[in-house]
Amino acid sequence: MNKSGHTARRFHVVDYAAVAIEEMTRYCAARPGSPSAVRRPQLFFRNELWIALLGPNLEEGLVGIGATVAAALRAFDAQYLASSRPPSEEIAPPMKPRQPYV
Repeated sequence: MNKSGHTARRFHVVDYAAVAIEEMTRYCAARPGSPSAVRRPQLFFRNELWIALLGPNLEEGLVGIGATVAAALRAFDAQYLASSRPPSEEIAPPMKPRQPYV
C-alpha cells in the first residue's frame, strides 16, 4: 500500500523464452521422432502468436504458426511432412496426345 492508501498494481511479466524452452522440451519429449524434435525450429512470439521457423526467413523457410507453442510445433510438423512427400498420386499424369488415325 502506498501513502495515498492505494495498493500498487503488480504486472505479470512473462518470460517468453523460458516458456518456449519448457513447452518445446515437453512437446519434443512426447514426440521424439517428430520433425520438431529432430530439426528443432526457432521459436518466436509475435502479435500473440507463436511461430516455429526452420530456415532463413518466413518466405523461404518452413513455418508453423499457432496460439500456443505446441500448436505452432504441430503446424510446423505438418508443413515439414507435407513438403517432404511426393505429390499425391490422385492427380492423373498428363495424357499423351492422341495420334490421328490414318
